[in-house]
Amino acid sequence: MSSALEATGKTIAIDFETANEERGSACSVGLAWIDGGQVVRIEERLIRPKSMRFSSFNIAIHGIRPEHVEDAAEFPEVMDEFADDFAGATMIAHNAAFDFSVWRASLDGYGLSYPSFSYLCSVKMAQKVWPHLPSHKLNILAGHLGLRFVHHNAAEDAAVCAAASIAMARDKGVAHVLDLARFIDLTPGRLHPTGYQACSARKVAARAL
Repeated sequence: MSSALEATGKTIAIDFETANEERGSACSVGLAWIDGGQVVRIEERLIRPKSMRFSSFNIAIHGIRPEHVEDAAEFPEVMDEFADDFAGATMIAHNAAFDFSVWRASLDGYGLSYPSFSYLCSVKMAQKVWPHLPSHKLNILAGHLGLRFVHHNAAEDAAVCAAASIAMARDKGVAHVLDLARFIDLTPGRLHPTGYQACSARKVAARAL
């Protein structure tokens, strides 16, 4: 049997932290590349938000303050560094609805078009693969896998998202995260220059009594 998540395409987990309640206020991004059933590369970048407005609530979550990002690049420059990696990739995020709305809103703020790739939500995958867990938050998945990490650090969150995706694929005996999506009836989302489609899980109809 092939090992989980063999290199049948680029697969990258991503996590954003935001400066305030607005989705377009990304202040850091973490990325974790998956190849051959392993996390092979992890990157983190601070991002200077356009407004530089940081809420005390968000600072309490991730610890990033305005002075930390004063010399950082803004969103387009940060993400352009990885443009070749993103092109045609399968992206994964934990609660993808949040992270990809941050990506879209941040690009919208600069009047830029979206890149093209498919994406999956590791929350939806975990709900299907590990329904017995008390919740499917990232810290719960980390505990289930025996991983220790600093929650709400973008790089560490992305790495745990990647590790959980590898473990779920391995649990189901499939070769790639996209195979896992098909196995559990999860339709990948799509981001493309003219818009997006959300990642969605097919609901199983209740049997008649």
